[in-house]
Amino acid sequence: METTREQTFNKPGYTIHVIETEKYKTNTIMVKMRAPLEKETVTMRALLPHVLQSGTENAPSAAAFRAALDELYGALFFADSAKKGNEHVLTFTMEAANENYLHGENNLFDRSLSLLSDVLFRPKLKEGSFPEKTVRQEKRSLQQRIRSIYDDKTRYASLKLVEEMYRDDPYALPAGGVLEKVEPIDSASLYAYYQRALSEDIIDIFVVGDLKAEEAVEKIGRYLPFSDRSAAAVETKTGKSPEQVRVIQETQDINQGKLNIGCRTTITYTDPQFPAMQVCNGILGAFAHSKLFMNVREKESLAYYAASRLDSHKGFVVMLAGIDQKNYDKTVQIMNEQLDEVKSGNISDLEMNQTKALLKNQLQESADTARGMVEVLYHNISSGTSRPIEQWLKDIDAVTKEQASAAAQTITVDTVYFLSGKEEK
Repeated sequence: METTREQTFNKPGYTIHVIETEKYKTNTIMVKMRAPLEKETVTMRALLPHVLQSGTENAPSAAAFRAALDELYGALFFADSAKKGNEHVLTFTMEAANENYLHGENNLFDRSLSLLSDVLFRPKLKEGSFPEKTVRQEKRSLQQRIRSIYDDKTRYASLKLVEEMYRDDPYALPAGGVLEKVEPIDSASLYAYYQRALSEDIIDIFVVGDLKAEEAVEKIGRYLPFSDRSAAAVETKTGKSPEQVRVIQETQDINQGKLNIGCRTTITYTDPQFPAMQVCNGILGAFAHSKLFMNVREKESLAYYAASRLDSHKGFVVMLAGIDQKNYDKTVQIMNEQLDEVKSGNISDLEMNQTKALLKNQLQESADTARGMVEVLYHNISSGTSRPIEQWLKDIDAVTKEQASAAAQTITVDTVYFLSGKEEK
């Protein structure tokens, strides 16, 4: 029988979370760095992980870095940035084979930590700053990634809705950076920001694998020497809905219109009602049996896709559909009717049972991978909440129709954003 034990160790400057488990033949180390979402820094933070992994003192090129990973029996390394409510999270992940399962290897964990330490604390520098050539290359790549969103109209519409709906809120900022802010970044300003992030961000370090917690903590202290800090977590407010729904239409040369209806709810991950909100969103549009999919797409054949999504840390719900422009009015009407159906408690037993089964399945699948396990745990850490997976599963099971309906009643439509083709405006 596999046992999983989670322990937390508070250190000056950072917190270590060790999940001892025999589930995997790999050890996963994840460093998460959290700071407020800010206009001035969001683009530098989006750029930074890519510059850091482009070369270190000991592996000064991308090829040398790949070779260093290969020497660790093909270890994997990823770095990225994401939004959590009004916070911007950088994640550095190292996944390497567990030496217990390799004959004659006894310091693979140390070597993995050493390489991760090089990325974070010993990047390749030139004259006391990041090399200009590297920064230029990574800026170009970042600009391409941001521009590619414009070509992916579904993503573009989602970003534009958030931008419009949260105009006076940091949440409007995209985690991947702002295009016009990329060019002004130079190696000196990026290096100065890197040093600031290292000393000010809220740091959580996760280790998942078949290892001893005390040993892992001792080694992390040696290889990842973050300095003491007193960073306060950011409070994410859900915000108020406007007096009347805002409607924004944009036209581009496209065939399929993108309809996104942005809503607010007061229920976020920290709320005891959160499992009821998950069930509510599942019934509304998160799955193929949901009301939006069944009524907008299957029954009325109005949409290429129809769904809803929930941002659990912001209280943001979006109903979305890909439609022909001529179907705009009817689709908006039917989508709003589906939300009203959930609000009035018009929910079948089948919808409840299917939704709960799929939500629990999603959660269990997340907990089946080391990275998924960390993400579930990080929900609790970043929001200051305690909701262990076993309890979360029970809470989903216990949700009644009345509770799902009550959760829906907290949802108010805020902004309708429609991206349509030019010929039919």
